[in-house]
Amino acid sequence: MEKMINHLKEKFVAGLFVVIPVGITIFILKFLFNFADGILGTYLDSLFTAVSHRETHFPGLGMLTGAVAIYLTGLLATNVLGTQLLKWGDELLSRIPLVRSIYTPSKQLTKVFREGKTSYRRAVFVEWPRPGVRAVGFVTAEVEREGERFVVVYVPTMPNPTSGFALFFRAEEVQDSGMSVEEAVRFVMSGGVVNP
Repeated sequence: MEKMINHLKEKFVAGLFVVIPVGITIFILKFLFNFADGILGTYLDSLFTAVSHRETHFPGLGMLTGAVAIYLTGLLATNVLGTQLLKWGDELLSRIPLVRSIYTPSKQLTKVFREGKTSYRRAVFVEWPRPGVRAVGFVTAEVEREGERFVVVYVPTMPNPTSGFALFFRAEEVQDSGMSVEEAVRFVMSGGVVNP
């Protein structure tokens, strides 16, 4: 009897370690699908309901419409007229105070993944928000104030790494992280799950 219980326990635990990652993956994919579908899907459902006078829902239509919109934006971005329009839109968004604080870091992060280029000079560790706690930050500039050299470090926040704090540190307070900028961005975007 004890042998059978041990056998069942062993196989159950082994099965659990297979099922849990698969279940989490399915859960996350389902969440992402519903989230992506819900952005446009809600409006499309309302439109179809207004036209047909009955409640209508097409699963996946919002996601499909979003994919088409992204493709069309890509077409627009790769021709001369579209490039000028996007440049004008970029300048406009960069001037609006609240929008600028979200748009500029978001654009910078996507640039890292697309081109591997960024205005972040290097990834560092800084003691923040209190001594003894290390945060991953990105050096954005080096400045001199009243004869003292400071390093400007952007420390992103979670769960939205496009927002964060631009902090001034003395040069000796900034430690090299040993990560490339790309590795540090992946680390931050994953909430520390993806180790460098």
